This record gives sequence, structure tokens and C-alpha cells, in this order.
Amino acid sequence: MSTIASDIYSSLGLTSSSTTTSKEESLGQADFLRLMTEQLQHQDPLKPMENSEFLGQLAQFSTVQGITDLNTTVNSFSSSLSSDQVLRGAQLVGHEVLVPSAKMALEDTGSVSGVVAAPSAGTVNFDITDANGTKVKTISVQASAAGEVNFEWDGTDAYGNRMAAGTYSISATHTDTSGTDSTISTYIQAPVESVTVGSDGLYLNLKGLGTAPISYVLRVS
Repeated sequence: MSTIASDIYSSLGLTSSSTTTSKEESLGQADFLRLMTEQLQHQDPLKPMENSEFLGQLAQFSTVQGITDLNTTVNSFSSSLSSDQVLRGAQLVGHEVLVPSAKMALEDTGSVSGVVAAPSAGTVNFDITDANGTKVKTISVQASAAGEVNFEWDGTDAYGNRMAAGTYSISATHTDTSGTDSTISTYIQAPVESVTVGSDGLYLNLKGLGTAPISYVLRVS
């Protein structure tokens, strides 16, 4: 993910030289108060500052104070959210999540499972292809009504031979009772190996499937 790389400096507690800002470039409360005091000392005795002008500058000073306090609160809240994301991600490591995917990872043993959302009653055909694009098996599952339909691949080809471990593609086609076909999305269950906190949120590193944002997760088991 290219968005992760920009966070390398901050993850190490450092600041990138391209974003470093000199402290002297910004005015703080003390500077504002010093400027107002100097103004009062050097004003023309014959033309003293009007009350309205003085009150206006006091109001500006209050505004600066309020903005400073607000920035402090927002920064603290942002830090709390980042810490919360890390904790949420850590709790998912070792669990399996259901995410949208047209790929699935087959291990040396075991099976791969997932679901689809059938638009109506009918038959759902799942075509499984290898890395070369060769179809190795078709699985048919009946959908009694519209809704979630589960499927599972035992890792064998059309002749019952165990396929080699690796990444395979899967596509699903729904055929309704009138014979009309439609392509539907597949959702695969995969284990979470680790998590990564990026500048735009939390990402899950799924075994055999790569990286997916946490917003893609539909179910945790």
C-alpha cells in the first residue's frame, strides 16, 4: 500500500524533513500579548486607543486562546483514536474474517469456504480456476430463496485429486427459476495474520489474500 509508506517517519517517532516547521514561524499567546502591550506603550497620548478597539483586541486574544485549546483537544482525541485502532486490530489477529474477494488461498490440507448473496431462488454455480486460468472445478449450490448462500471447496479438482496449495480464482453465477443468469460477488473467509495502521485507517493482512481495509470485513469468526 503506497499510503502506508508515508507513515514510516511517524511510526518511528520521527518527523519527516519535508514537513518540519520552525517554531518561530507561528505566533503564540505570549507573542500576541507582548504585541498588544507594546501597542499600548507606544500609542499617541493625544489619540489614545478607543475602548472599542481595545475590546476588539481582547476578543481576538480570547479567540486565539480558544483555538489553541481546541487544537490541543483535537490532537488528544486523534491520538486516542489511533490507539483504539491498534487495539481493535490486535484483537482480530488469529481470527477468521469474511471479506469480498475473487481469490481464495488453498492450504496443503483443509478446505476454503465463503458465501454469496443470491438475488432469488435458483442455482449458484462456482467456477474455480488456477493461476494459469484453467478451470479446475465447478461447484453447484441450490438457493431456496433470496439471501445468503454458503459454499465450500474441499481443495480437489473435478476428478477428486487434491490441488496444490496456492491462490485460486473463483467466480459465481446465479441462475434463477426462469433460466436467467447473473454474475454475483463472492465473499471468502480468511485468517488474519497481522494488522497495519495507515494514515487512512486500519488494514488487515489476510493469509494468502493480501491486504484489505477493516471496513471490508463483513463477519468475524
